Amino acid sequence: MSRPLDRFFAPAPAPKGKRKGAAQPSRKDAATARAAAKPRPAATAAPKRKRRRRVALPLARSTGRLRALLIVIGIVFSLAAGRAVQVQAIDASNVAAEAADQMTVSEVLPAFRGTISDRNGDVLAQTEDTVKIMADDKMIRTNGRGSAEMTESDKVAAAAAPGRIAAILAQYLGGAAEDYLPKLTVVGAGESVQVIKEKVTAATYRQISTAMSAQKLVGLSATSQPTRVYPNGVLAANVLGFLKNDGTGASGLEFSLNSILAGKDGKEAYETSPNGKIPLGDSALVEPVNGQAVQLTIDSGMQWQLEQILGDRVRQSNATRATAIVTNVKTGEVLALAQYPSFDPNDGGAADQENVPARAATDPYTPGSVQKVLTLSALIDMGLTSPSSVVTVPSRVKSGDQYITDAEGHGTIKLYTRGVLAKSSNIGTILLSRKADKAALHDYYTSFGLGQKTGVGLPGESTGVLPAANMPDYSRDGLAFGGSAVSVTMLQEAAAIGAVANGGVYLPLKLIRSTTLADGTVQEQKTADPHRVVSTETANSVVGMMETMAQASTSHTFDVEGYRVGAKTGTSKKFDTSCNCFRGLVTSAISVAPVQDPQVLVYVVVDSPLRGSAGGSVAGPAVQDAMSVALARYGVPQNTGKVPHLPVSPDKKIK
Repeated sequence: MSRPLDRFFAPAPAPKGKRKGAAQPSRKDAATARAAAKPRPAATAAPKRKRRRRVALPLARSTGRLRALLIVIGIVFSLAAGRAVQVQAIDASNVAAEAADQMTVSEVLPAFRGTISDRNGDVLAQTEDTVKIMADDKMIRTNGRGSAEMTESDKVAAAAAPGRIAAILAQYLGGAAEDYLPKLTVVGAGESVQVIKEKVTAATYRQISTAMSAQKLVGLSATSQPTRVYPNGVLAANVLGFLKNDGTGASGLEFSLNSILAGKDGKEAYETSPNGKIPLGDSALVEPVNGQAVQLTIDSGMQWQLEQILGDRVRQSNATRATAIVTNVKTGEVLALAQYPSFDPNDGGAADQENVPARAATDPYTPGSVQKVLTLSALIDMGLTSPSSVVTVPSRVKSGDQYITDAEGHGTIKLYTRGVLAKSSNIGTILLSRKADKAALHDYYTSFGLGQKTGVGLPGESTGVLPAANMPDYSRDGLAFGGSAVSVTMLQEAAAIGAVANGGVYLPLKLIRSTTLADGTVQEQKTADPHRVVSTETANSVVGMMETMAQASTSHTFDVEGYRVGAKTGTSKKFDTSCNCFRGLVTSAISVAPVQDPQVLVYVVVDSPLRGSAGGSVAGPAVQDAMSVALARYGVPQNTGKVPHLPVSPDKKIK
């Protein structure tokens, strides 16, 4: 049986009667001849079915296949050439930029936070150059080849690398080499970069990097991670504050001065390869601007002494807490501002948050009899009394719907005005204050700084409470002797008494001495302008009355050998918001010296003592100790003249 397609490829038979080798008719002629030779069908004959002529396809021709292949290849090469033209000519810059982006790394360059130092330049807070060390396990296990094919020597080196790197880390970071191996040999999905250790000094990392280079090891890197350090621990912690984990201030001056301490971060962008930064690659650098340095008026030595004194007093009186301040009367500078208990700002996040705020600024309290210094200064300045004026003091006086008495019961007695202060008579002070116009008296308290922030720079400062000028009579009475009608902060009361000690001129307290810009420019810190509250004569008279008070202390609580000292104590009930009742006491004492020309002020407030119930016995010893230290430390000249001893009453029986 012949194959179906044989007839398409077999040669056509030669026509009969023609010699072999003669010229052959074409296929078209033969077809025409065959058609002519066929007889025409009869009219009645059934039509024959016409057969379709099949067209021969030249599938077996090699030239056709080759031609098709060449066409396909031409199309492919044309497309490739077009893409090449697009990449290298038309979109060359875009493609290059895209490639550069893929191999460019951007890093933030942290600005160094400004230092905080004391008045003598001793550092209280500083930022150390530390880094976070990271390991790229992919780089380690490929010996730096990344995705490239590894040679046999690469494989040998990569196998030994984790152990050798772990040994270097153990040498410089401590611990055992085995402790580091798990992070150097991580294999699998997820992050290939593992954090080895944070807050490593930059010097230590340089040693590690040198050791790695010496052994031709790769896979470790570091990013800048500056660390805030407080080298003196708890010293002035409530003033300084501490930082949050994100590096911003959480409390104290770190919080309130965050914008100037923080500086401005920089940025670096550079080309990199699997082996690290390309030395001659493109790079861009924006330098960070370090924060400003801040110098305080605080004296670290005085601060340390005051904190020790305060801690001893809290423990001995079994009190909840205490605050204390030492100021330069002539400048308003805060030489020390202490609080106990306190905290370590190096681990501020773990601190008891009750001990973190600077309570000298944030916590108002009823000042007690220390307030009488301000009241009597105002009354004397208004000409309504004088230190030697005689005041008749009954056993009690009605105020509102209550009766006010003195701490020590007595019948009707006579006191000089200096005796009213020295004997801390609530009744005498109320009777004298009733001579004054309430609005005028209110103006004096306002001029002394009550009811407003001191602006010392600590966060969360309270304004305290000062009754309005049109206060009711019972509020005026309570305000006069430091009762429940008024509340102050330690900073407010210290600044107010400081005005009396400074010859009647109010000086805003100053805690921040200066700031230094990154370029070294020093900017002195400005405060509000000083202003006169009472006359120099009035101020000197009241300081003398404070000396009489100190002399009246039978326990000589405020005496400092070689110096004339003026003082006043205060004791008040503490209002408890949990029960809306008075519970516990706030005891205080303040002192200025030397009386003839005051230089130093010391003020101590002790909260809720369980041993002792008066300002003189609880806070007084701390004031005496701190004043003794301050006068000697700052070389204040001792008294060389005669010390006056003035009577407190026309009745010689009253001492």
